[in-house]
Amino acid sequence: MMAKIQDGTVVQYPYSISRLRQDNPQTSFPNKMPESALAEWGVVIVDQPDAPAYDGRTQRLSLSDAPSFVANSWTLVWEIVEKTSEEVSYYDKLVGDNARSKRDKLIADTDWMALSDNTLTAGWSAYRQALRDITSQEGFPHSVEWPEKPVT
Repeated sequence: MMAKIQDGTVVQYPYSISRLRQDNPQTSFPNKMPESALAEWGVVIVDQPDAPAYDGRTQRLSLSDAPSFVANSWTLVWEIVEKTSEEVSYYDKLVGDNARSKRDKLIADTDWMALSDNTLTAGWSAYRQALRDITSQEGFPHSVEWPEKPVT
């Protein structure tokens, strides 16, 4: 991405070579312009840093709409925003719903073993019970210890 800068202020973002050509119809520009040539026209390359670490449950990321001059380069800035209590509740509900869906699928995958004409081994019986008990685990739904399928 690029931006058009004038007197240290962002005039237009995003900006492109195509837009530079439109803004200067009487000027011929090469297909590939080095940064130094772009700078002569007030055009800069905008960096987008990697997203910072954050707590997805209680925070969300917001990327600035326009670049800022930071550490000698024009860059977009990440901001960590605290979620509202409603957003946190909604997130918790989604995570819980996903964990319950996974649990239900794992139980359904073993339902055939619990039919009247099968003898359910102690291992499979314990596995199915552990799946049913997932929602009562400490830390549910964000910290779930999934039981391992028995070998036999």
